[in-house]
Amino acid sequence: MRKGFSFPKVSDALNGIVAASRQATFLKPFALRQKGARGRAVFALGVVCFLWGTTWVASKEGVRHMPALQLAGLRQSIGGLLYVLFFVSKGASFPKGKEWGPIVVLGLLNFTLSNGLSTWGVKFISAGLGAIIGSIFPLWLVVIHFFGSRSTMNRRTILGLVLGFFGICVIFYEHLQDFFDPQFRFGILLSLISTWSWAFGTLYTKEHALKFNAYFALGLQMIISGPLLYFISAITHNNIPFGAIPWQSWAAIGYLAVFGSVLSFIAYLYALQNLPTEQASIYAYINPVVAFAIGAVFFGEKITAAIVIGILITLYGVYIVNRSVRRNREA
Repeated sequence: MRKGFSFPKVSDALNGIVAASRQATFLKPFALRQKGARGRAVFALGVVCFLWGTTWVASKEGVRHMPALQLAGLRQSIGGLLYVLFFVSKGASFPKGKEWGPIVVLGLLNFTLSNGLSTWGVKFISAGLGAIIGSIFPLWLVVIHFFGSRSTMNRRTILGLVLGFFGICVIFYEHLQDFFDPQFRFGILLSLISTWSWAFGTLYTKEHALKFNAYFALGLQMIISGPLLYFISAITHNNIPFGAIPWQSWAAIGYLAVFGSVLSFIAYLYALQNLPTEQASIYAYINPVVAFAIGAVFFGEKITAAIVIGILITLYGVYIVNRSVRRNREA
């Protein structure tokens, strides 16, 4: 492998992620630059690719048995509570005054809107289609960068992003046909809005991360967003009594809270800290591949020639982006 792109041992990478989360109690984690952090960040990105890929299937299973916003509210409330209890036990102090501003904004962008709407979206569309729409998010980053800042992406990076999205479309081309079915259009609209919100949230995190403890702030964002989503589901009469929630939904909520919210977000922030934004966004292309693989194992979905071709196109797009980023850093 080329210099600067070697992968660490799994144990070293895990230790790096855990160490970073512990240091975040007292330090500003986005200000950290440790030796070997890039290798650990690549591994952390792999963790995100897998765990967030599984959340599409878990969310779809959960909303089959209960209202989507209620599920998202419970997931975020539980995940946020775990975060807050951990950091408070380590002596972390709560934000003061204006420090709450970015936390509230990110809570609304990343959780109330992005996570809430994407969970609601898979109520009406398939998990695979939801994952495809989610993979559009890096393209919004390109558009936002182009119109909203002086930062630009070179042609190879844009080509890689486009190829990655095109590969996902090939993989799930059968699901894309649902777009023309009126009963799925509302779900598609919700999913699209969620990707816009996530793109803005990602860039906002990059810009304001030095102003607060980003790991602890995740829990605070969930604590703000979770009850808000639950309240919205209650006042709109889109909720069911606790006793009526079946075990399938509780299992989905538990998995989404621990693996989809806590562990994966720690890994995501660590990757975002040590990798360029466009490279960290690659997970959006891998998530649908993971979702399909899980569907093939547990639900007997067939692997066709189109799927194999789509996977190859996606991986080639990932390769182009990684190579372009490395060349820019070397230059």
